[in-house]
Amino acid sequence: MPGVKTAQLWSKSKADLAKQLEELKTELAALKVQKIAGGASSKLTKIHDVRKSIARVMTVVNATQRHQLRLFYEKKKYVPLDLRPKQTRAIRRRLTQHESSLKTEKQKKKETHFPQRIYAIRVRLNYSNMLSRLARLATLN
Repeated sequence: MPGVKTAQLWSKSKADLAKQLEELKTELAALKVQKIAGGASSKLTKIHDVRKSIARVMTVVNATQRHQLRLFYEKKKYVPLDLRPKQTRAIRRRLTQHESSLKTEKQKKKETHFPQRIYAIRVRLNYSNMLSRLARLATLN
């Protein structure tokens, strides 16, 4: 039997996971003793499966713990560094969206007093010239 299934571990409680982890650790210790004592090779191959099972249980424990911490710090002003998004150093140092959208009083006044001008351009078409060009294009095709 190859270890424990991770899908089953997600539904277990914290106490059950801790209990299962202890059982797996004692089993691993017993297998290591048998290895030194020169036990059967079938027992020696089981060491790998038990180690991987321990890793699975610990992964689930750590992931649920981190999830609970994220929920706890969700509405707080400060979040621990390891729960913040990693990103790159440059991105972390950038201005926030709010900070970059702020404008000085001078800039606000300038925009209100001198808005972007909108100009309407009247187009005069020379229809005879346009028709002759279309006729030339038609003859080329």
